[in-house]
Amino acid sequence: MKRNDKSLRRREPMTDTMLLMTITIAIFFAMYFAAMAIWGGGFLRWQRVFDMLNDNAALIIISCGLTVVMIGGGIDISVGGVIALVVMSCVVHLNAGGSILSAALLAIGIGLGFGLVQGFLISYLEIQPFIITLAGMFFARGMTTIVSVKPQKVAHEGFKLLMKTKIEMPWLGYIAKKGNLVPARMEIGVVVALVIVVLVFFMLRKTKLGRSFYAVGGNSNSALMLGVNVKRTRFFSYVLSGLLAGIAGFVFMMHTGAGNASNASGAEMNAIASSIIGGTLLSGGVGNVLGTLFGVMTLATINAIVTTSGLRDPWWQEITVGALLCFFIVLQSVVLTLRGKGGIRQMIPAWMKLPGKAEAAKPVEMAEPAEGPAEEEAGE
Repeated sequence: MKRNDKSLRRREPMTDTMLLMTITIAIFFAMYFAAMAIWGGGFLRWQRVFDMLNDNAALIIISCGLTVVMIGGGIDISVGGVIALVVMSCVVHLNAGGSILSAALLAIGIGLGFGLVQGFLISYLEIQPFIITLAGMFFARGMTTIVSVKPQKVAHEGFKLLMKTKIEMPWLGYIAKKGNLVPARMEIGVVVALVIVVLVFFMLRKTKLGRSFYAVGGNSNSALMLGVNVKRTRFFSYVLSGLLAGIAGFVFMMHTGAGNASNASGAEMNAIASSIIGGTLLSGGVGNVLGTLFGVMTLATINAIVTTSGLRDPWWQEITVGALLCFFIVLQSVVLTLRGKGGIRQMIPAWMKLPGKAEAAKPVEMAEPAEGPAEEEAGE
């Protein structure tokens, strides 16, 4: 009986979040398989995927923070500046004799500081998030130059060893021309980024705070009527974004090993683009960090395809990313419009519609007045 009940149970319709995430994942795999078929070469090796993850580990982390903020109906464009400030501060701290642990705590402290201040101003003083985070971006970039005007390289031997440490996977490697096996290598920062993706995913799906982010972003007035503390929820979203920006700065430093005032330039725009491509709506209430992960990988794949095609000038990558972003925004709008109107059949004019099977088989009858309690009482 239980099996029959399960088989007869109606499936729940897919949510907007799951639908947009599924579309993003499908487009990513279609794009990557097309690159494998057309260009082959490096796209046929697992190391290409790991290289994209190694280069974009910090972007994955801040994109998770942006996704949470955008789900709650906000925006944070200060994350790129926070990464630059964290990297420069940690490099100077390590070169002055600091330890790796103290540098990590410094990175987390800087990120939390920005998150707490910006979250308080946005949530409790109700100042526009774009203005506050724009000021935060300028402040972070300015503080980076105050910490050190000149570019700095890490001289700490222990941190250099940490940078060189990689996770090797021989079973995913390839045979070089000389016949030796080259194992696939992944940096520690990628592990940190993937762990954060999993943690944020479960936080959004399984906790009360995660559901509150969706409720506030969907309709803050309705969420307030349901007992959700809207201000506190928004505050926590910016605190989480700042914390992840601090962690991303440390991961970025593990990848580059140098501090510069121009570090992570444009990272906030790439994070927003990755979130949108991954299915997060700017209007709030819809989004998923797994889709954001594939959004980052989609951008990385586009850049790899452009470079492989011989278009190595940086503006070609910017053009393709802009076109891809516009494509996904239009695609999201079309998909949600069709979904809201009951499918494409509802958008066809009445004179163009063909009768369906149910409509053609059912004879046209005159509607009869319904008999109800009011008519019986009137008859009495």
